[in-house]
Amino acid sequence: MKLPFLHKLKDIATLINCEFEGNADHIISGLNEIHKVEIGDLVFVDHPKYYDKALHSKATTILINKKVECPNGKALLISDDPFRDYNKLILHFCPIDYSQKPISDTAIIGANTVIMPGVYLGNNVMIGNNCVIHPNVVIYDNCIIKNNVRIHSNSVIGADAFYYKKRANKYDKMISCGRVIIEDDVEIGALCTIDKGVSGDTIIGAGTKIDNHVQVGHDTTVGKMCLMASQVGVSGVVTIEDGATLWGQAGVKSDVTIGKGAVLLAQAGLGENIPDGKTYFGSPAGEARAKMKEVAALKILPDLIKKL
Repeated sequence: MKLPFLHKLKDIATLINCEFEGNADHIISGLNEIHKVEIGDLVFVDHPKYYDKALHSKATTILINKKVECPNGKALLISDDPFRDYNKLILHFCPIDYSQKPISDTAIIGANTVIMPGVYLGNNVMIGNNCVIHPNVVIYDNCIIKNNVRIHSNSVIGADAFYYKKRANKYDKMISCGRVIIEDDVEIGALCTIDKGVSGDTIIGAGTKIDNHVQVGHDTTVGKMCLMASQVGVSGVVTIEDGATLWGQAGVKSDVTIGKGAVLLAQAGLGENIPDGKTYFGSPAGEARAKMKEVAALKILPDLIKKL
């Protein structure tokens, strides 16, 4: 999330009441979680496992819960609870303002677009030309739907990221301030859910077609001309490159890449990257030919055991 104007390190430190290391006039231009950071961004980290990743990321300001050596050209904000203070910054710069109308006064709808009964369009939603939004679709604040898009009944675009911090007796919610961007010529089936980015964008590329009952997690990027069959589940921060196909009930863990033209067969459980043009199968998913040989070998295993 880019801030509405540039802020100095000392001012952000005052806002969340914490110490800082670095030039007091060091500039902060955005807030982002670790997978989406850019130069100028502030990122938070609260677990030693991710210290190095945050400190050596593109982020130039790190909100951290331990005093560590500050990398050259960067600045630190020292907090006893970075998760809490990051949420505080999100609410300060992106306050929650729920629209109470079925179609917000700030929503923009393009020419020849059909909005059917029961649709909810949140604040600052933008819908392009020649779209059809079927009954009971919900599109949350700030989402962008481009031209020639069709969204079928009861789908939800832009719900919050599934992102929580476990406390001693509860889960604290990460406040989502990102968007969903759906590009030209996309069709989304009934009862689909596409979550907004935590602080960036979830993107569905031009020409992609999504069947009913599909879930796409926060900050995922789906390329152009992809196919997803019914009941596919994609976690957050996944990259699906152009022309990939995910068949029914396939599941994808977070932070993996599915290469161009790759295929994930039905009911596969993917926990690793798929190279361009490859077909994967099984759970855990592997290259399809190899996995099918494994299945064939298992079929003859009982007879082999009997002979022992």
